[in-house]
Amino acid sequence: MIVTRGLIIGDPWIGHILSGRKTWEMRSQSCSIRGMIGLIRKGTGAVWGAARLYGVGAPLSPDEMVAAFDKHAIPEDMIRSGKVAGWNVPWKLSDIVRFQRPVPYAHKSGAVTFVIFDENVGEDVARQMGVSERTSFDPVPVVEPRRPAPTKHREPAPLSKVAPTSSRGAGTLLGQVELTEGNIKNQHIYLRGFFSKFPEDAVGGSNKSESAIRTLSVDWGGGSAVETDLDGQKKFFRARGWIKSFFEANDAQAGDTVFVEEISPYRVRVSLQAKAIRR
Repeated sequence: MIVTRGLIIGDPWIGHILSGRKTWEMRSQSCSIRGMIGLIRKGTGAVWGAARLYGVGAPLSPDEMVAAFDKHAIPEDMIRSGKVAGWNVPWKLSDIVRFQRPVPYAHKSGAVTFVIFDENVGEDVARQMGVSERTSFDPVPVVEPRRPAPTKHREPAPLSKVAPTSSRGAGTLLGQVELTEGNIKNQHIYLRGFFSKFPEDAVGGSNKSESAIRTLSVDWGGGSAVETDLDGQKKFFRARGWIKSFFEANDAQAGDTVFVEEISPYRVRVSLQAKAIRR
């Protein structure tokens, strides 16, 4: 099965969907599309997961929205304030899958809701669905044959550039950065563009004697997370031994993009998206 299109979703909502916390994507109008779709994290140029769009509900009143919090994860104060008054139509999702690595795609000019994928992107999305773990499922009627869900005892099919992922929690994107030859050679990742989003007490000085009072737990896809603070002068992770393994596991090259997500306080996930699909 080739997935032909993807739905663009902003943060933090896509993080809630990928964690299984949210199964309704609230929109301003109805939709006739059904079946498996990619889940695009807005602004990243990548597909981060997939889900089955199986139905669309009627517009909800504010009271109905509040009562359905467990489906859409929108806080009551946001609903009562009127900030989401126009976003009251539930697009209902099931068979939600979070990918082990984001799949890059070419964003079509003018695409604001759905993006039609090129054939190779659709194939790569389908391949990721076969090796990634489902995070949520609503037992509802389906409109096309369902792909068998992977089990804990199933060995995943081989896939290039896939590293194991140890965390399946919701993630909020802190930022992204394009790798340079210098990053790969010197085994570091620049965090300058979004450094202010990290907790201040996890930022230390330029050497180990000036380490921060707190550390971050970094989930990079290896067997265990890495504990490190941040170098406030150079603005990157102080511990760098793991970065070589991260680059090697993902066949990192200059021009690839590294994404940093916050999973929970003082816990982040680092993942890589190739500049182009390399087969």
